[in-house]
Formats: sequence, C-alpha cells, structure tokens
Amino acid sequence: MKLFGTAGIRKKYPDVLDPVLAYRIGLVLRETIDAREAYIVHDTRTTSHLFVAAISAGLMASGFDANIIGLAPTPVAAYAAKKHCALGISVTASHNPPEYNGFKFYDNEGYEYVRSLEKIIEENLEKAKPLPWDKVGKARYTSRIIDDYINDMVEKLGIPKPAWKPRIVVDLANGAAYNVTPPIIRMLGAVPITINANPDGYFPVRPPEPRKDVLESYLKLYSSVEPAMILAHDGDADRLAVLDPHTGFIRQDRIIALYAKMVLREKKGRVIISIDTGRVVDKVVEELGGEVERYLLGKTHERVKELGASNVVIAAEPWKLIDPRWGPWVDGVWQVALLTKLVVERGKPLAKILDEEGIPDYPWDRRSYLFSPVEIRDTIYSELVEELKSMLGEPEEVITIDGYRYEYSDGSWILVRKSGTEPKIRLYMEAMTEQRLREMIRKTENKIKELCIKHDAKIVEKTIG
Repeated sequence: MKLFGTAGIRKKYPDVLDPVLAYRIGLVLRETIDAREAYIVHDTRTTSHLFVAAISAGLMASGFDANIIGLAPTPVAAYAAKKHCALGISVTASHNPPEYNGFKFYDNEGYEYVRSLEKIIEENLEKAKPLPWDKVGKARYTSRIIDDYINDMVEKLGIPKPAWKPRIVVDLANGAAYNVTPPIIRMLGAVPITINANPDGYFPVRPPEPRKDVLESYLKLYSSVEPAMILAHDGDADRLAVLDPHTGFIRQDRIIALYAKMVLREKKGRVIISIDTGRVVDKVVEELGGEVERYLLGKTHERVKELGASNVVIAAEPWKLIDPRWGPWVDGVWQVALLTKLVVERGKPLAKILDEEGIPDYPWDRRSYLFSPVEIRDTIYSELVEELKSMLGEPEEVITIDGYRYEYSDGSWILVRKSGTEPKIRLYMEAMTEQRLREMIRKTENKIKELCIKHDAKIVEKTIG
C-alpha cells in the first residue's frame, strides 16, 4: 500500500486514513527503529486526538512505551526523539486542508524517516501482529519537553544584545505553535504580536498553507502595528513564511540565501537545496565559497543524513530549513528564532537587512492547479512536459530528479512536477526580467487551458505563491 508522499503520510479522513490503519502503522513501526520508546505530538486538526490514540495503541501493542507530549509543533517530536534516543511521531497533515491528517516519523538521531524506512512500513503493514499481553507497553503524558525545547533553543542561540525592541507579527495559523513561538520571540528581546493564535482545527481564518496569495490578503491588518517583519507558520510549524509590512511577501529563496550567508561566514561547506529553488541561492553561496547541491523536494533530510550533518552547512526548501547547528530536522520555530535575533541585534527591519546584505530578488512565480476530473492530472502533466521541451525556447539543461526543470541560457527556468501530497500539478518559474517571466506565465497558462479543452477537463482550483 502506497502511504508516503513528498513528506510523510498525508491522507483524507476517513477515505484513506482511518484509526484502523493508524493502529496498523503503530504496530509495524517496531520494524523500523532500534528503540522501544516513542514521543508523540499532534497539531490542532479535529481528528488529531483520534489518531494519537490509534497509533499509540498500535505502538503499545508492539511493545513501545508511548510518551504523549500533546499539542506541539512537529519539530518538537524530532527534538524529543534525538534528546531521548527514541522514535518521534507528529500527528499532522502539515499545511494540507483540515479534512486531511497524517504522520511524520523521526529516528533516534532526529532525522525524518528516509524512503527505505517508509518502504518497510508500507511492505509490512499487513504482517505485523500484536505482542503477548505481558509485552505490552505503557502510555504516559509528558508536556515538559515543550519547555525543554524552548529553553534549549534560546540557550543555543544566545540572548542578543538589543539594538531596539521591535514588534514582530506572527500569524500562527490556528496551529500548534501558539504557545511556543511567541515566548521565544519575547525571550529574544522582541514584542510578539500574535494573529490566529487560538488553536482551531477548522482553520477558520486562513488555510494552513502560508502562501503568498493567502498572506498578502491580510497585509493591511499585519502592517497596522508597524512591525519589523511579519512571520507566518503553517499548521504544525515546520514551515515559515516571511513578509515585509510595506512590500509584502518575501520570496523564500531570499530567506534561504540569508540563512546560508549567516552560516557560511562561520563555516564553508555544502548547501543542500530542493529542486524548486532559484538562482539567488547559487549566487550568494558561490560568492562566499560554498557549494550548492539540489535534491528531491521533501527529501533534503535524506541527503543530509547520507553526507552527515557535520558536512552540511544548511539544507533548505522553500518555507523549510534544516540547520545542523540545532538539529537535522526541518524547524520553522528555529527560523523564527534566527530571524528574531538578527533583527533585534541589527536594529533594522528584515527587508532592510536583506537589501544591505545584497541578496537579490529575481522575478518569480509559483502556482498549483487542481483539475476535474482528478484522474486527468497525469495526462495533462505528461503532455505539458512534452510541450515545454520547446515552448519557452531551447533548454540549456533539463534536470529530472523531481519533475522536469528546464533551464535556459538567459538564466530563466521552469519546473513542472506532480504534487506528492495532493492531486495537483505545480509550476515554479524564475527569470532575470519581468518581461521574460510574464511571457513564461502567459504561454504556460494558455497551454494548460488548451490541454483542458482537448481532454474535456477544467481547472477547479488555482493557487499562486
């Protein structure tokens, strides 16, 4: 049974993922790790308590002790796994819509499960059996780890010498970081102004995905308190988006380049980035004597594990950062801490710091398409891939490690790939001029519409950012 997508398990409830399946997953986890303790967090989704109970039952039936941390960001599960040399589990569907739920798993070093471990789960799902009555594990409730996570993070970074006391807006997406991110901002010397801070699995104000089109619709509200920057999590806080109160959404690639620059000043080495990242990262890393390597989207942690965390400067994808100085897991809260300390120390808004650091902002676009009927996606994708071989010019290079990325001699590129978490086609584009980007968008949009007409299909949802 195919369970895993780009990052963990994310499925609709109860169409695919239900408590019986969650129990079976809990049973089979003993085949993946040399540990008999698990630490479990969950997000705010209405089904999360249900799935905590179900997977805990499977774990206990297989001999694990289930330590239930409760409502907390996904990175806390990774932190607890490493701290206690245990299995870490987050019950979450990350930024997916509220009817979805799922799981992310972490080994006893804090790495998210690699594909070989995912395969063990999928192949042994029907084979695992509960242990005898005298081998059953116990359930415990422990929320103190959340305080350990907060305190260890602030201690690791160090309290900055403040140049000012800025306001920082943080939109918590009615998610799991409501009682984690704000105190960290405060401890680092800034004033957190919280939005959507009440936990609510219906996500009543905005979708949990912190996209450009979603967040910029609230820019006037965010900006009304004159913050130094605006930060926005997804539902489980492994992601972070950043906005400026005056210019709006700050492209994630610029933020990744900033992180790389901060670390490369201390240590030279390799920067692992996903296939959908732009040339600004290459420019900054190469100027500082680092090396860029692109990898599968959602799997940069695998490359970090393969190379060893000490041999990687950072690993990053849009919205996501792995900083080995803190841990080998994706952590949106750590991103908040890094940016807060930087803004407090420098005494300037983040947008001003980005400009002073010389991090360029090339024209870019990201968009996703959902089709009806859903099954037509693969056909449209295949035909679009063929059209792109010549539609935007002769590619200088084609990279096929995750979808198809066509790179052109003028510095522009386009990536088309099938989403690993939803039945969508995703497009990513970058150009050196606005004119070239507009041309790429226009031609690609028109071709997708043509293919829909050809196959009697329609676009039922288009998201941008």
